[in-house]
Amino acid sequence: VLSALMNNVAALALLMPVDIQAAAKAKRSPALSLMPLSFASILGGMITLIGTPPNIVIAEFRKDALGESYKMFDFAPVGIACAAVGVAYVALIGWRFLPSARKESDSGKELFDLADYVAELSVKEGSPVIGKRIRELDALAEKSDVEIIGLIRKGRRLPGLARIAQIEAGDILVVEAPPGSIEDAIGSMKLEYIGTGQGVLKNDELVLSEVVVPDSSALAGRSAISFRLLYRYRVALVGVSRGGVRFREDVRKLEINPGDVLLLLGAEERLSDITGRLGLLPLADRGQRVIQRDKAWLAVGLFAAAIVAASVGVVYLPIALGCVVAAYVFLNIVPIRSVYDSVEWPVIVLLGCMIPIGGALQATGGTSLIADGIVTLSAGYSPVVVLTLLIIVTMSLSDVMNNTATAVIAAPIAIEIANRLSVNPDPFLMGVAVAASSAFLTPIGHKNNTLIMGPGGYKFGDYWRMGLPLELIVIAVAVPMILWVWPM
Repeated sequence: VLSALMNNVAALALLMPVDIQAAAKAKRSPALSLMPLSFASILGGMITLIGTPPNIVIAEFRKDALGESYKMFDFAPVGIACAAVGVAYVALIGWRFLPSARKESDSGKELFDLADYVAELSVKEGSPVIGKRIRELDALAEKSDVEIIGLIRKGRRLPGLARIAQIEAGDILVVEAPPGSIEDAIGSMKLEYIGTGQGVLKNDELVLSEVVVPDSSALAGRSAISFRLLYRYRVALVGVSRGGVRFREDVRKLEINPGDVLLLLGAEERLSDITGRLGLLPLADRGQRVIQRDKAWLAVGLFAAAIVAASVGVVYLPIALGCVVAAYVFLNIVPIRSVYDSVEWPVIVLLGCMIPIGGALQATGGTSLIADGIVTLSAGYSPVVVLTLLIIVTMSLSDVMNNTATAVIAAPIAIEIANRLSVNPDPFLMGVAVAASSAFLTPIGHKNNTLIMGPGGYKFGDYWRMGLPLELIVIAVAVPMILWVWPM
């Protein structure tokens, strides 16, 4: 329901921390529910015009082709049917297709048991580990539930020598462990987090925070050192979790990928600030946000009024929503800086690049060529078969590329196919809208799938196990519903 009225990623960001906390309380792995949650948020976006960007793109192509855009709830009949059946599948059956390793849970570990953090801890003067070799610390490390996997001295790893080299003050131990166990090791071995011994961070105000990195984050593709995270923001990166992967690079020099889970150390107010400023998503709600309760109903009322006005055709939807944003800023409901930070600039740039490509395909005859190929493949069959084939092709594209870009490419092809068959283009445009939003086979097809990969401990191949049956179900439900609501 949330994803029908707001961005899918935002809906997942709201619910993911709640789901992870519920999993921790129930002593189960969040992998059982994070993928169903992601898929449900994607399905919910099919219901309305603003639920997902591909629907907006399809509406604009219809306006260009037929002179009239789709309205707010024109997607609802098909979208609700697909969402209802799809959510029932993922909730009752789909989660059972996950590998058994993802379903296992160990309540003694923090948040989830599938992927510990790789962290770096500095050896301070007076530590009992000075003068010892790592192999001599195995018993002590096991007692703290950590594994020492490397040694860094003067900025360099000691490959092959880490187990036998004597530890010196100032050395950095590379450990793999859950957050709680890292704290135990710091106490028992008298170690410290990077930065606390350099006067950059004050020990009396430090807290740990776990965040997940979306692909729109300023940290994605950067390292903590190149971003100067510690010195610019007074926040230290002390651990990275990436589905159980061990890294050869130093944690602070590691290029951060979308879907990584980061363990950050800093003052609570700085962590709250950096989470929003860098576009990170917290894995636990710290409850520090101040809610403007006196303006909550005003905000909801303005948004509802805009939706109603756009639905009945009083005002064009982008204008209505733009007025709502302006009102939020004017009434100090949302800071103007937050409005700027919330714009998906990568999507804007992508659309700016893909729309000319779509136009070029039409101008050069590429659209006609692809449409001819699909029509030829289904020669002798009814237009229903052509529609089904178009949905399958569009779904396959959406699994490996951005869903908005998929819609930009597939929409003109859908219109061209309808013209070749001399039928109503609406069923084909609706088919593209549904298919472009059905990216369930890979973690790269939709941002939501990328976001849950780290927290859920999923592997690349886990998605198709639950996603392939879901895509087949969507096709089976969407085709008859499209033909019923939008006859050829």
